[in-house]
Amino acid sequence: MKGRILLCDDEVTILRAAAFKLARAGFIVEEAYDGEEAWSKIVVNPPDVLITDYQMPRLTGLELIARLRSQPQFSEIAIVLLTAKGFELPCKELCAKWAIHRIVDKPFSPRELLQIVEAIFAERPKPAIAAV
Repeated sequence: MKGRILLCDDEVTILRAAAFKLARAGFIVEEAYDGEEAWSKIVVNPPDVLITDYQMPRLTGLELIARLRSQPQFSEIAIVLLTAKGFELPCKELCAKWAIHRIVDKPFSPRELLQIVEAIFAERPKPAIAAV
């Protein structure tokens, strides 16, 4: 198992294409269709990586991220924000303020998303193995 990913987007085609690509690469992928559903899943079983859309019903991606970052127990979750409004957003400021790993413009390639996720896992420190 490479790691757990929670993929959150209200556009089913985007969600399914990305989930398929990530799962084929060996990741465990859970899906949510809005920010509230994602939050419920995070509380029960926190993922290693959250990939969330910016614009969603009930709880936007940014509101979800703010809620996540307000809870210290979720500080290690890496975040990728998907958006169709990348040119309108202050990306550097958002990344700095909310510890967002990457903001990805829509439309995007599932292959590009996989490369981003693999880079996130490659950057993480490996657990120490106890000497016997």
